[in-house]
Amino acid sequence: MGGLSTEIKHKGLALLIQTQDKGLKAQYVESLVYSLGKVLVSRKTFYTSSLNSPDLKTKINEIIKNQHQKIIEDISQGKFDHILKPEPAPNAT
Repeated sequence: MGGLSTEIKHKGLALLIQTQDKGLKAQYVESLVYSLGKVLVSRKTFYTSSLNSPDLKTKINEIIKNQHQKIIEDISQGKFDHILKPEPAPNAT
């Protein structure tokens, strides 16, 4: 699994959530929440302690899946509402 991407609407705002493994050099999974091409939220989970695990790929895939689902749940529960504000309409002049 390379990563996950989900589009959702929350309180009238179109959001794109992307979660991916940043690779063995970085050693973390990152989730980003975008609106209109702008990153609004990011979350990282490091897997440094699992590097010597024989099932590292499985562990990384679990982190990707769990982190992606958790950030979607957090959005649905309003945990980022203070950040996720719709863009104001342009002034008509």
